Amino acid sequence: MMRLLSLLSGLVLMTLAQAHDMVPGAPQTQSILLKNALVHTVINGSQANTDVLLEQGKITAVGPNLPAGDAQVIDLTGKQVYPGLIALNTFLGLTEISMVRSTVDTAEVGTLNPEVKAAVAFNPDSELIPTVRSNGISHVQVVPQGNGLTGQSTLVNLDSWTIVDGEVNTPTAIHLHWPTVSHWSGDKQKRAKQQEQLTKDIAAVRKAFEDAWRYSLALKAGTLTSSDIRWQAMAPLFTGEARLFAHADSQADIEQVLDLARQYQLKPVIVGGYDAWRIPEMLSEAGAAVIYPHVFSLPRRSDEPIDLPFRIPAMLKHAGIPFAFGFKADWDARNLPFAAGQSVGYGLTQAQAIDAITLSAAQIMGAEHLGAIAPGYSATVVISSGDILDPLSANIEAMYIDGRQVDLNNRHRQLYQKYLKR
Repeated sequence: MMRLLSLLSGLVLMTLAQAHDMVPGAPQTQSILLKNALVHTVINGSQANTDVLLEQGKITAVGPNLPAGDAQVIDLTGKQVYPGLIALNTFLGLTEISMVRSTVDTAEVGTLNPEVKAAVAFNPDSELIPTVRSNGISHVQVVPQGNGLTGQSTLVNLDSWTIVDGEVNTPTAIHLHWPTVSHWSGDKQKRAKQQEQLTKDIAAVRKAFEDAWRYSLALKAGTLTSSDIRWQAMAPLFTGEARLFAHADSQADIEQVLDLARQYQLKPVIVGGYDAWRIPEMLSEAGAAVIYPHVFSLPRRSDEPIDLPFRIPAMLKHAGIPFAFGFKADWDARNLPFAAGQSVGYGLTQAQAIDAITLSAAQIMGAEHLGAIAPGYSATVVISSGDILDPLSANIEAMYIDGRQVDLNNRHRQLYQKYLKR
């Protein structure tokens, strides 16, 4: 009995250690008028001395000198308003302390799990979430990790009681981590074994898609003789109701992904895409988009310029490839606006960088109501006193998600206040 009580006590303490105490905002009941701000609309440029009206969780008007009516008026003279930032390719909410195995639930066993849903494991009470959203990030894509077909990601807002009220309704996103060898051995025999295993892994992926495609044909024809949850999960890929998010970086791997997509008439999203700038014509032909997470990475090859990872976003933009910034991380996803800002110094304009962490990210996910400040869009906005792309001066002061105000307190601020009073 004592052992059981000790175990239960430990589980309770672990649960408390993984839960923040910030209360999600209440649904919007009163109209809010944000006045006299520099508003970065994304779709209509940046507008000075502009008002934004938030009603019932939606933006209903944007322009100068809007009538207040019975709205709560907030004067933002000297402040800036942005759409809520969207961090793609994260595993926020799937892990708490990376060195404590019981708090890590990022991947399923095996390499063929298209039916696995990241939403099932997402923890909306994670202590990491308040820290991330205090940098202006209102939504994240939660992605299952691993090898092969790892499952389905979900787009969530970062101020919710449960996954049910946090999950955003978007088309199904199925993730494929394309087989690759991260470090080829210099030993001839070991290298041959690596090549043999790689060939087998790629063949397994291709067979999985062939089996899933044939299953979808039988499903459509009504001639199924048995059911398979894996192929059932992949069936929407072949009808256009789901999108393939393929994780690949090298040109050879991306070309193989595009070949697979062409075979089954898919429009993939390339996640990683370090070499995507090398093959813009192939990407355009395939209707592919790119989620680029490598701004702060080192060059992959010894003969590449040291600043190439900074310049790739501008190269993608100039080539006309739809792209958004990603950040493969949990707590470190808070640096998303910093990554976008870094690219401004290497070819992107500020407007293009903001677009790549707001509207373009929303469009890639199929969330048509997010990512811009315009009538009809979600009342999801961030208020700052400085440039949101500059971590030293951004100073995020407020956030609204669907019109409800978010508590921006977090563990970092609590510790700062604690030791400030020492």
